[in-house]
Amino acid sequence: MLLIAGSFFPLTAAAQQKSTVTVTAKADAPVISKHIYGHFAEHLGRCIYDGFYVGENSKIPNTKGVRNDIITALKDLGIPNLRWPGGCFADTYHWKDGIGPKKDRPTIVNQWWGGVTEDNSFGTHDFLDLCEVLDTEPYLAANVGSGTVQEFTDWIQYVNHGGKSPMSDLRKKNNRDTPWGVKFWGVGNEAWGCGGNMTAEYYANLYKQYATFMADWSNKKEMFRIASGANGGDYNWTEVLMRDIPKNLIDGVALHSYSVIDWNDKGSSVKFDEKQYFETMKAALKMEELVTKHTAIMDKYDPAKKVALIVDEWGGWYDVEEGTNPGFLYQQNTMRDAMIAGTTLNIFNNHSERVRMANLAQTVNVLQAVILTEGDKMLLTPTYHVMKLYKVHHDAKLLPVAVTSPDYKFGNETVPAVSVSASQKEGKTHISMVNIHATEKISTEIKLDGIDAKDFSAKIISSGRLQDHNTFAQPNAITPKDFKDFKYKKGVLTVTLPPFSVVVFESR
Repeated sequence: MLLIAGSFFPLTAAAQQKSTVTVTAKADAPVISKHIYGHFAEHLGRCIYDGFYVGENSKIPNTKGVRNDIITALKDLGIPNLRWPGGCFADTYHWKDGIGPKKDRPTIVNQWWGGVTEDNSFGTHDFLDLCEVLDTEPYLAANVGSGTVQEFTDWIQYVNHGGKSPMSDLRKKNNRDTPWGVKFWGVGNEAWGCGGNMTAEYYANLYKQYATFMADWSNKKEMFRIASGANGGDYNWTEVLMRDIPKNLIDGVALHSYSVIDWNDKGSSVKFDEKQYFETMKAALKMEELVTKHTAIMDKYDPAKKVALIVDEWGGWYDVEEGTNPGFLYQQNTMRDAMIAGTTLNIFNNHSERVRMANLAQTVNVLQAVILTEGDKMLLTPTYHVMKLYKVHHDAKLLPVAVTSPDYKFGNETVPAVSVSASQKEGKTHISMVNIHATEKISTEIKLDGIDAKDFSAKIISSGRLQDHNTFAQPNAITPKDFKDFKYKKGVLTVTLPPFSVVVFESR
């Protein structure tokens, strides 16, 4: 047996596996919305407090209490939207508690995540001002589970109305004259679970009530109303929403799905074997089936595809790191997470006709985070680097791909080893490829059909072990590198993909 240096997994001396890919230019292909690359910031663990927000009096350099290093990193990532304040937290959050002088704001017990007491020092102004600094669209998740229609519509008026009204007057009293013009609104969260344990029929009726009273106070851009959607493969939930809600009241239907081995035994984020890795990737690749089947239901009621599928919670979920609060969901981020990110984003890209927004859970210090912090230290995870390489797909025209992939087999089960998506923007072609196989290189031939490219360059994210990750002592252990192991001739790219690697090609 041959061994990859430092790897837990043996590499057999069998013949190298091969795959073929055809990338085709198609005039009527959809544009990959940049909003597929959205992020999520819930009041959960150290995501907001001691994550994004350290307070204006902190010794850590900050802008209005938000860490400057996080601002810089997210600007470099080009995040298109940011979802807040939850998650489960959204349906216990009353927005008026988070406005006005900070010393006068009431405290709240975060009953969902750790039972900690929060002082509401990070509220509506803080979040929306942060989105302006990041040049990103805010996505507000409203309280339907324990709130009221009046509370919801007051919030809309507070953040969006430019004229004179009770809520705009209150906003001006709190030192913000101009409205923010928030477009994206979630009408509750996980109504089937922590948002109220509702039936689909009950929620559909409640949604119609809330959506009826939502008004676009900004007079500048249309409001985008997103219904609380299905939990994974609950196809009945999507069926009921699409059947019962008039299309003039809905713009998006959400979907939540996490890459979890077993909800009762999720396993360690860093101490895992090949079986656990395989099971995680099998769960991640199920996103293809979920998107396809939910899309088919939506197509039945909305053949024009006016209603978007919004996957506003996705990512890997493991047991928390040893010694940390179990309610804070803090976990490390390894090459396994890079594989989840690369394959999932390829799925979204390839389904961009219906999938037009998504949100990785979560941005800082929670679940599959792109940023981790410890005191004044900060690091960027492998997931961050994958998403940064994939920036090239933002608002680019999809290039459909046909992929013949070898199997990655473990025990009696198999999954496709190779994942691909491609796009074109500003005269450049980009192809993102992932080989999830734990031990084997894969030789791939990529044929470009109707695409003019003189040559290519490439970047790769790879490492010696699947368990490798960045630490505060070694924050740059995993970063993108130049990749040279390919040839391009007469419209054909030939490339050897290393085990568990992400490669992004750019035409010259």
